[in-house]
Amino acid sequence: MPSLYLASLSPRRSELLKQIGVSFRVLACSIDESVRPAEQAALYVERLARAKAQAGLALLTADADACVLGADTSVVLDGRILGKPANRQESLQMLQALSAREHQVLTAVALATRDGCQARLVTSQVGFRTISAAEMQNYWDTGEPADKAGGYAIQGLAAIFVAYLQGSYSAVVGLPLCETAELLAGCNIPCWQLQDNA
Repeated sequence: MPSLYLASLSPRRSELLKQIGVSFRVLACSIDESVRPAEQAALYVERLARAKAQAGLALLTADADACVLGADTSVVLDGRILGKPANRQESLQMLQALSAREHQVLTAVALATRDGCQARLVTSQVGFRTISAAEMQNYWDTGEPADKAGGYAIQGLAAIFVAYLQGSYSAVVGLPLCETAELLAGCNIPCWQLQDNA
């Protein structure tokens, strides 16, 4: 069976892969995540997912059967990509913009092998209830939004802001499991297996 690697240090993505019983190892690799001029969000997230997977594969020169998963998630509001908030003020601005609004969460997953790189893109719609100014400030104080795309974590404390979700919950967290399983099946990597993850 091919060796599977996850080109991400995200604990959320690791937990999602473990959830479906996939055996894998974590790879640390860095890429330039800058948005290109006039780049659309869908193209951006798929480009980054592919780049992460391919960067990981490039590190594994001794493993001819290596398969590397890469993923990227962006929160998009009115066509604008909301990245990770740089500070408290930016976090509050993001939450204010998202409050009582619907936004999109785009997540791409890519699987790179020596034969090429396949990718899937998932778009989910997330609606927030009205968030009070006090809640926004208190949420920032928890520390949770600091390293999250769009300034919130649906699987964490921000779950109370979510009025509805249309699409893939796992994709909003960071890895669309249905599409990931399809990619893995194409490489004869089964789900629901006992595992010993590094």
